[in-house]
Amino acid sequence: MPNPKRRFSKQRTAKRRTHQHAGVPTITKDPNTGEIHLRHRAYKVGDDLYYNGKMIVSNDEATA
Repeated sequence: MPNPKRRFSKQRTAKRRTHQHAGVPTITKDPNTGEIHLRHRAYKVGDDLYYNGKMIVSNDEATA
């Protein structure tokens, strides 16, 4: 396999990487609670913890 004779400069590497940046995070609205949240993340509504539209932990379980 051919190998480069000289290494790439920092400037050339930086030029290539200028287009690689974080995109806008995807947000979604839960149909049950109406809460807006990040996708694939747990979110709180009041004292209850929800994930994937289902209540994971309620306030009663957390205090017990």
